[in-house]
Amino acid sequence: MKVSIDYDLCMGDRNCNKVCPEVFEYDEDQMISRVLVDAVPEHLEDLVRKAAEECAPKAIIVEE
Repeated sequence: MKVSIDYDLCMGDRNCNKVCPEVFEYDEDQMISRVLVDAVPEHLEDLVRKAAEECAPKAIIVEE
């Protein structure tokens, strides 16, 4: 699985960071979230899916 963020949509509410901090981090300077990994570790895939589902502007893009 790969995950990315559409930075035009990201509202910077940090929800994805709370759900899965191993994959997402908050950039304080840009006030948006960033993806920390190239490929999502298998044991974190469900959390990444949850973060994508809970992203209000649907800025998180999951590639299975």
